[in-house]
Amino acid sequence: MDSNYILDTTYVRGQFPAFVHHLSGKWAFFENAGGSYVPYSVTTHLNHFMTATKVQPYGEYDLSIEAGESMDKATELMSTMLNCDKEELIIGANTTMNLYVLSNAMKGLIEPGDEIIITNQDHDANITTWKRIGCKIVEWRVNDKGELDINDLKLLLNPKTKVVCVTHCSNIIGSINDIKSIAWLVHKHDAFLVADGTAYAPHGLPDVKALDVDFYVFSLYKTYGPHLGLMYGKKELLNLLPNQSLECVGEDVPLRLNPGGPNHEQLASLTGIYEYFDKLYYHHFDPMRMKKFVGYNADPSLTPRKKHDRVSQLIQQHEYEIAQPLLAYLSTSPDINLIGNAEMKDRVPTISFTHEKYSSKEVVRHLVRHGVACRYGNFYCPRLLHALKIDTTDGVVRISMVHYNTRAEVDWIINALHNIDEIFS
Repeated sequence: MDSNYILDTTYVRGQFPAFVHHLSGKWAFFENAGGSYVPYSVTTHLNHFMTATKVQPYGEYDLSIEAGESMDKATELMSTMLNCDKEELIIGANTTMNLYVLSNAMKGLIEPGDEIIITNQDHDANITTWKRIGCKIVEWRVNDKGELDINDLKLLLNPKTKVVCVTHCSNIIGSINDIKSIAWLVHKHDAFLVADGTAYAPHGLPDVKALDVDFYVFSLYKTYGPHLGLMYGKKELLNLLPNQSLECVGEDVPLRLNPGGPNHEQLASLTGIYEYFDKLYYHHFDPMRMKKFVGYNADPSLTPRKKHDRVSQLIQQHEYEIAQPLLAYLSTSPDINLIGNAEMKDRVPTISFTHEKYSSKEVVRHLVRHGVACRYGNFYCPRLLHALKIDTTDGVVRISMVHYNTRAEVDWIINALHNIDEIFS
């Protein structure tokens, strides 16, 4: 990334109603791994659908046609950002439900004696749902740093392996797993790879074709959208899976694997995610054209994926710059135990720690009193905390940031932590 380009956080925060109307000067919001704020572009599409086209879509009259077209457009735009076909996307209620439906659908592909590999680094959603299938479960375990070593996976893979389930990024330690290399290894053993990208996607939607992953899931409400879950699956694999819907839906893959169908208005609002990232591109890289901005995809030679890649690089550079000071402070504070890498390398700015003197609950209550919005707990990863010998009830303090956070807010946290002894003494 050219260092001449710097993320304009004033412009970024101006795109979000929460910062314009509610949070400015009151709170430093650092619970983004639990759910991000949404930009005006998303709420605009949501409001329009609810007020102008809240009818059953795909009918013969104008409003119904418009409703269906807005849903199709949103799916198409999300597919361009992920570099896949729109028929390969299922927009479901949430990630947990998508994984539950997928695991049930894949039962027919599992034969007696087959094995499924899960990890103890994952969110429970990508663990417990696979245990319900009934076949042998093999656990790929983290090392003493909470990291997954691909060499350990090599020892677990065998001719009986049918599915490997792994997180793209830990939602506690922030470490990024090399999904592309894992996919190559898994496919070498003729198995399927299911990757959970919920903790990774807020920092840059992946190119699923480049990863060569078979199935990829993440939560749209953590990527600046409504409370929905997205699941990608290779078309040829989705076509193998049986109907999981409670309705007669024919042969249409997205509906066949989406019981009850998608939420209409929230699906339509996903267009706003695309538009938001498009605006970030034009604001930072083509200001003259931004002044004349009247629509999207004005330059057909510049693909949405290429624009998204460039914006993602800008975002990741900003996240590096604001997260590194906090990592440096936490890693050098004598009373704080940082979980994970102290350098912003192969990780995202989801940062967790414990305190030697105070419980995680006490630390969070102190931070909240000082205007820092964050949480404590096991974040649905009790197996990971158990492996790290951390109390799964009190858990860890988690500070999770995204690109709309600022260095000033990071200093806010550091100052609050620095003064914690004065409060409890």
